[in-house]
Amino acid sequence: MAVVALSAGASACGRSGSKSGSGGKIGIDFPRSDSDFWNSYAKYVNQDVKDQKLDALTPTNSNNKTDVLVSNVATLTGQGAKAVVMAPQDTGAIASTLEDLAGKKIPVVSVDTRPDKGQVYMVVRADNRAYGEKACKFLGDKLKNTGTVVEFEGDLTSINGRDRSEAFGDCMSKTYPGIKVLAEATDWKGDTAAAKLQDALNAGTVNGIYMQAGGVFLAPTISLLQQKNLLVPPTDPKHIFIVSNDGIPAEFAAIKAGQIDATVSQPADLYAKYGLYYAQQALAGKTFSPGPTDHGSTIIQLPNGLEDQLPAPLVTADNVGDPSLWGNQVGK
Repeated sequence: MAVVALSAGASACGRSGSKSGSGGKIGIDFPRSDSDFWNSYAKYVNQDVKDQKLDALTPTNSNNKTDVLVSNVATLTGQGAKAVVMAPQDTGAIASTLEDLAGKKIPVVSVDTRPDKGQVYMVVRADNRAYGEKACKFLGDKLKNTGTVVEFEGDLTSINGRDRSEAFGDCMSKTYPGIKVLAEATDWKGDTAAAKLQDALNAGTVNGIYMQAGGVFLAPTISLLQQKNLLVPPTDPKHIFIVSNDGIPAEFAAIKAGQIDATVSQPADLYAKYGLYYAQQALAGKTFSPGPTDHGSTIIQLPNGLEDQLPAPLVTADNVGDPSLWGNQVGK
């Protein structure tokens, strides 16, 4: 990271590389265990901790509940954590915990989500506005600026849900004004999304679907479309073009089977790798500044810290077999 590191020697380590820096135990909280994406992230973290022989405490899991996260952080710091890696799902409700950790000089790395307030050492996430924009462009071009698209919005209390929703909506209204967007709030719940898709299908023709998280929306969506006999090839006029977000193996299988058309691969492996990397650098006293990194990303300045925006490629039938995609590495 030569161009972003303010201190010498702060270069990124490989997945199997040696650990860099030590200065205390790393506390890790997993945010939930109800999606393939987050379960894959947890596996990568545990593997990296083992491979790099990191001084990390046994991870906790906050199960998508802020009060549990707050309690888990207290437990981890009580066990001696000197840096914490977390992924708060409600980014507006964690400020007091972050302020408490800052007061104790315990740096925080937030993975995938950007806390609205409260000091963070580094946020490790992809550019979520780009997710919405890529989905918009894919569907807009496929539908040739006409038809109806159902959008499964993520939880709008989450920065990721807001970023994806705002970017998708802005892009559609400006670039594809001929497309009608049904933006459906789901709170990241698959059953809620399926019920709203059912309503939309009952009301008229649906030509496209944007799922902001394949890990929770893919299975119920495929199931409903199968019941309606709407899972047909792209060459069929009844085909509903579907773009997702996550990059999990199930999405890749669905792309290969012609059930969905694309997904944006959210890098679970890199979230784990760089979440732990920045925790190590924080413990070693290293600092960073905005600019391009040596791993194809860009660090940006936030009001409350820094964010490393990792790349997230669009995956279609053309590149779904790419072995470098983390979704193709699971179980290997």
